[in-house]
Order: sequence, then C-alpha cells, then structure tokens
Amino acid sequence: MERTPERQWLDALSDVLLRSHLFQPDELGGAFADVMATLGVHATIYLADEEQHTLRPVPVPGRADPQPQPVEGSVAGRAFTLVESIPALNAPAWWIPMVDGTDRLGVIEYVFDDAADAAGPHTRRRCETVAGLIGHLITATRPKGDHLRLVGRSRSATVAGELLSQVLPPLTAATQRITVSAVLEPCYDVGGDGFDYAIDGDHAFLAIFDAVGHSLKAGLACTTVIAAVRSARRCGHDLVTQGRTADASLTDQFTDARFVTAFLADLDLETGLLRYVNAGHPRPLLLRGGKMVRELRAGRRLPLGIPDTAARVGEEILEPGDQLLLFTDGVPEAGVRTGEPFGLRRLVDFAERQAATGLPAPEAVRRLARAVADHRGGPPDDDATLLLAEWSRTAAVRVLPTPL
Repeated sequence: MERTPERQWLDALSDVLLRSHLFQPDELGGAFADVMATLGVHATIYLADEEQHTLRPVPVPGRADPQPQPVEGSVAGRAFTLVESIPALNAPAWWIPMVDGTDRLGVIEYVFDDAADAAGPHTRRRCETVAGLIGHLITATRPKGDHLRLVGRSRSATVAGELLSQVLPPLTAATQRITVSAVLEPCYDVGGDGFDYAIDGDHAFLAIFDAVGHSLKAGLACTTVIAAVRSARRCGHDLVTQGRTADASLTDQFTDARFVTAFLADLDLETGLLRYVNAGHPRPLLLRGGKMVRELRAGRRLPLGIPDTAARVGEEILEPGDQLLLFTDGVPEAGVRTGEPFGLRRLVDFAERQAATGLPAPEAVRRLARAVADHRGGPPDDDATLLLAEWSRTAAVRVLPTPL
C-alpha cells in the first residue's frame, strides 16, 4: 500500500526523533538533511547568531555550506523577525521560522524537488511541525558540545560572556497571559548586566541587573545576585527578602564593597497588580495603548550589596495589553563618550513606535537594541540590556509561527 504524504512526513519525524537521543551536536544537521532527502526535500537549518544580525547555516557533512542570510533585508530574515512562514519567490521552497517554545532560534529552508509538493495544501503545516521538532532538538542537543554554539557565533566570547550565557534564561518566553523578551549587548563581551524571569501559577517574576564595572568581577557579581535572588524566590520569600539575600551574598563573596543595581517585580497575572522593588536602577517605563504613560518611581531601596533596612515595595495596577520596558543605564547612555547620548526621550519615542507596529515582542526589542547600537556607531561604552514584558492574552500569538 502506497504511503500517503502525511504518513511519509510522520515517518520522517519519527526517524529523526528516535535517532535524536544519541545525537552529537555536529550530527544534527546531517541527520536532518538525510531524512528530509527521502521526502524529496533539501533542508537547511539556519541558526540566528547571538546578536541576531545573521542567520548562519548548520553544516551538513559532504555538502557545501550555503551563504549566511542577513536578518535585515532577506526573505529568511523576514521569516525569522516576524515569526512567519514565507514561500520563496522564484523556487519551490519555503522559509519556516524555527522556535523552541516561543524562543526564536532561526529558520529552516525547505527546497522541494517537485514544485507541486511545495504548493500542496498541507505543505506549510508539515514544514512548521518539523521545524518545531528541530527547534526542540537543537535546544536539547546543544549542551552536549560546542558545535551548535559556535555556529551561532560571529566571534569568540570573553570569560565573563561565557559565564553569564550559562546563567541567563532564554531570550523569550510566552504563556497564555504574558510574553517576556530580552536582549543583552554586547552578547560576547558582557560584563555586569543580566536579567531573569519566572512564570508560575498566577505570578510572573521579572528582574534586570547591572553590576558595577565591566570585567569578570562584574560578571561574577551579577551571577551571584541572580543565584541569590532565585534561591530566595524559590524558597517562597518576597521581593524585599530576595534583595536582602542578594545583599548578604555580595558582602560574603566580595571585599571591595561591590554592588549591583536591580529592578525586581512580581506581577499577578489575574489582577494585574505589579509589586516591585527598585534597587538604584533606572526607572522602568509603562506603555499603554502604544504610549508611555509613566515611569515607575516607587519601591526604592539602595543598590544590592548595600544593606537597606528601609526598603519599600511599590505597586502599580496594569491594564490588559500593558507593556513594561526594563533597561540598564547602558541604553540611554549609549554614545555618551563620543557625542550625544541615546537618551531617555529617544528611548521612549522608539519604544512607542515599536509598540504601535504590533510587532512580536522579541522583534520589537531586537529593533530597539539595533537602534541603540546604530546610534552608538562604534564599540559599546557599557552593557545595554532591555527586557519587555507584555501582560496580554494576544501577545503570545504574535511569537508563534501559527495561530493558537
């Protein structure tokens, strides 16, 4: 009995999945290409580099590597940035976004031997299903070795960059009620910046950190604080206690009065009540209906590492669809050494324009980070980190390749 196309694709999926348990990172690209070739499809995986400027092909043994694809100005880049499956213009092919959950990893190019297969009524859905599986497998396989990490890098990382990359959560996470997306620059040489989040039950925890200095010590201070805050949070402690746990950890580990600015927040996903503590950090921006309505000015305490017995908790009631933009001082101060700083007004204007476009949160944050880098026009003066959280039941749809 002749197998239907659906059965053929299902068998291919099963083959990849069964073999994946013993994959080495350098075997994934070739194994995937071999399985897809049995369906008359030439498939290539492209991973986004860590700065999200270029999509880089995962090598396939015995096959010449195709050219990397720029994120800006290419069909592959459009599929990646908009999380949208796009047919090729002059070939029987599809460019399909590849995500792990909702974290954008790259794209897959599918080129069909038979043009009729590429135009089939269920082709896009089959390609997206396979891309979803490959996204999960990349995330599961990558920690086994260096190969896939190196594919996604345009240059080597410093010791501090390597350290923080092992601690930070994925750049994007989304649930039915909230979407969180972050960007950290320079991603290979970051010193003291970091971020964290946790979404459990009816609460979402959000945090951003900036350790004083730009060195391995700053990276160590940031990772110490992230670990301390996570430890306290996972023990059920509130925001004030989380900050005090970080204070104790820093004073125990460092003798040079090292401190970290931070913003810690807890959002009730049912009511919209946001409770927060600002430990000497730039004030986050609250956007509503595409416009900045206010800075969050309450909940003040001294930077982490400087004990503060008078720490207070601020409160804000969010409305459905509100966006909260957290950032480190490297964003408004970008370019300060060589000319005019990026500034808060320019940050607000750009954030409002991105909010009005309705772009997925990861792309809005990526474009904002790109605008900061373009304004700086040279090597960074300081780390620049952005985190955008949207309390919305529709935000997650925009970061998925297909409707929910």
